[in-house]
Amino acid sequence: MRSLRARRPRRSTSAADRGTGSVAPGDERPALGELLGRLAGNSEGADGDGRREPLAALLQQIGVAAAVSMRKAGAVAVASGHWMGDSLLEAAPHIPMRDLDALRRHHHGLEGEALADVLTRNAALATAAVGAGGGALAAVSWASPLSLATVPIQIAAETVAVAAIEIKLVAELHEVYGLGIAGTQTQRGLAYATAWSNRRGVSPLDPRATATVVTQATRVRVQRRLVVKTGRAVGVATPFLLGAAYGAWFNRRTTNDLADTLRLDLRRKRPLTGGFGGKIARRAVPTLVPNLKRRRAVGS
Repeated sequence: MRSLRARRPRRSTSAADRGTGSVAPGDERPALGELLGRLAGNSEGADGDGRREPLAALLQQIGVAAAVSMRKAGAVAVASGHWMGDSLLEAAPHIPMRDLDALRRHHHGLEGEALADVLTRNAALATAAVGAGGGALAAVSWASPLSLATVPIQIAAETVAVAAIEIKLVAELHEVYGLGIAGTQTQRGLAYATAWSNRRGVSPLDPRATATVVTQATRVRVQRRLVVKTGRAVGVATPFLLGAAYGAWFNRRTTNDLADTLRLDLRRKRPLTGGFGGKIARRAVPTLVPNLKRRRAVGS
C-alpha cells in the first residue's frame, strides 16, 4: 500500500539554485550585466526599429540573474549598496547608445529639443513599465536568507534595472546636445554612468571622460545615488496593484526629473551656447560686431 506520508521535494542541483558561478553544460544563462543592457535597449527596440523583447520574460530573467548575483555577493554587499553599484557599472558597457545620426534616422529626422522630448518620453514610459511589471522581479526573493528579511532586495534589483534605462537616456541626450563622448563602449558607458550619478553633463574635452578604469570616487557616487533611489522607492513594496501603480508613477517621475536637470545642464554646456566657451562667445560677439562695423565705416 502506497504511503500517504508527504514526500520531501528533491533539492535542486542546478547551478542557478546553488548560487554558484559555474553552470552545468547546456544550462548557460546570460549574465546580469548583459540582461540589463538588453532591457535598456528594449525601450525603443534594440536598433530603434520598434521590435522589443517581451518585457515580462526579460524581467524574469533579470530577477533570476540578480538572485544568483546577490547570493554570490553576500548579505553585507546587498545591504550596503555595493552590489547595486557593482552591478550597474558592470552593465554600463552593455547598454546600447545610439549616435546622433542613428537617433535622427530612428525618429524620422527629428533633432534638437523635439528629439530630446521624444527620448525623454520613451525612457519615462520604459521605466514606468518596469515599475508596473516589477512583480516579475520577485524571483530574487528565493535568494535571500532570513537575515536579509529587512532588505528590500526586489526594490534593489528594480532600481538597477531602471538606472540602466536612464543611463541610455543620458548618453543619447549628450548626443542630441552635441556633447557625445568618443571612445570605446566601455569608456562611454563609464562616462555616462558617472554623468547619471552626478545628474550633470560630461564634457567631451574632459580627459576623465574617457577613463577605462572605474575609480573609487566614481564607484562611491554611483553607489550612493542608487541607495538614495532605493530609499525613495520603498512604496513599490506595497502589496498588490497599489505597489505596481506606485512603482510606475515613481519611476516615470524620477526619470523625467533626471532628464529635466540634465537637459538644463547640457544646454549650458552646448558648444557655442553654453559652458565656459559659450560664456566667452556671448561676451565677445557683442563687442566684436560694433568694432567691425566701425572699421568698415572708416575704410569706406
